[in-house]
Amino acid sequence: MEVEKMDENEWKYHGEGNQSLVVSHCQRCVVLRFLKSPPNQNKTSEEILHHLQNIVDFGKHVMKQFFGENYVHHGEIIQLPLDFVRQLCLKIQPERPESRCDKDMDTLSGYAMCLPNLTRLQTYRFVEHRPILCIEIKPKCGFIPFSSHVSQEIKHKVCRYCMHQHLKVANGKWKRPSKYCPLDLFSGNKQRMHFALKSLLQEPQNNLKIFKNGELIYGCKDDQDCVSDWNELARHLKPFFFPSNGLVSGPHCTRTIVKELIHVITMTLLSSTDACRAGDMKTVPISQGRSYCEASAFNKELVRNGKHKLESSGLPRGCLLYKTLQAQMLDMLDIEGLHPLYSRVEQYLEEFPEERSTLQIDGLYNEAFYEKLLDLSTEDDGTVAFALTKVQQYRIAMTAKDCSLMIALSPCLQDECSEQRPVVLTSKSRFTFSVSVLDLDLKPYESIPHQYKLDSEIVNYYLKNVQAKDDPVMSTLFKENEDCTLVLHKV
Repeated sequence: MEVEKMDENEWKYHGEGNQSLVVSHCQRCVVLRFLKSPPNQNKTSEEILHHLQNIVDFGKHVMKQFFGENYVHHGEIIQLPLDFVRQLCLKIQPERPESRCDKDMDTLSGYAMCLPNLTRLQTYRFVEHRPILCIEIKPKCGFIPFSSHVSQEIKHKVCRYCMHQHLKVANGKWKRPSKYCPLDLFSGNKQRMHFALKSLLQEPQNNLKIFKNGELIYGCKDDQDCVSDWNELARHLKPFFFPSNGLVSGPHCTRTIVKELIHVITMTLLSSTDACRAGDMKTVPISQGRSYCEASAFNKELVRNGKHKLESSGLPRGCLLYKTLQAQMLDMLDIEGLHPLYSRVEQYLEEFPEERSTLQIDGLYNEAFYEKLLDLSTEDDGTVAFALTKVQQYRIAMTAKDCSLMIALSPCLQDECSEQRPVVLTSKSRFTFSVSVLDLDLKPYESIPHQYKLDSEIVNYYLKNVQAKDDPVMSTLFKENEDCTLVLHKV
């Protein structure tokens, strides 16, 4: 890509996380990702390059093994003219949310990651000239902790997301708790999945965004800056789902279009567009756990209707939700069981700081790093090697718990469809689609103490302020246990 020949005005602010800032090109299906740092704390060019190379290597050699070739786009590092970078920084600065401006975009090294724009189709270029719809979902953790190290019984009954919602509302991050529960989405049961997706659409927070031709039309740009008008969303979606304009306007039209959208998202999430199949995988049973959350609004509705039996269809092994869940389940000990092992590694590093590089805590993220993750034993032999393996597995699991799934859709004519092109049908339309995974940077080793403290805050707040007010009979209504399995595979 010849960036130096492109006018910086063709690039626009795309979004950012804690460590990086992303811009996308208006005409080409690419984005540039730049590292950020606090003012007056700029890293050297060599440090920037090393950091970016670690990100690329981690996606290429580790996360691609868990998710599959078609789902992970690790990108490549490029070097840009410094004048171009500075002009680009000046252009996008006014578009950045105020809460993100505490860190500066790297304008000194010239290094950036070049990645595909996942709001666009990633597989079939023949539809690039057509309108493209993209749904970004951050599904969060899809299982209840099954570790014997868990000290509070509530963690075996209510998922972290549902508990965390109440603390976030109390802290003013969101105005009201969402009815979304990740376990409903990961259940594989279409009724539960539909309820989960409808809940996300009702209260998207930062867990759902919808783009049309790369432009955000629904969701939150920043914590409180939400665009969540269903009627406005239906206006954008109507040409996709009802191209002949066969529906009248009004609430019925809006509900119908939203229902079609939920159906399409469900079908794409349950589909498999990767060559890896179940026969290539090694299945390792690791525990028994439940596939429902007692705080789920879906479950409470069942109880009100006198139904106590939950349906759980299970996920197809080739789909992205299944692979995401398996990577999440590398958190076999829970943060309560993991924290003492982290302390063991920390104590070792205090005595032998030169070993940090040998232990690959900060890279290299290569095939050898991935191979060490395949040890699923949970019996502690007291060694630093065991502790480090569990710490690294936990970091992978946390990465998978915080990733985003990108579903890109474009209208497809019937004569263009074939077995080689994944297609999903609605009542009036058909779409070709691509599904990808985003935000796969390895979670920092240093964040583990914060996660331990946060876990305690979430649980204690829930026990004190929520569970105490709930009907105590609720916790006795669900008794079943279901098998959970961990699948590790090479692509």
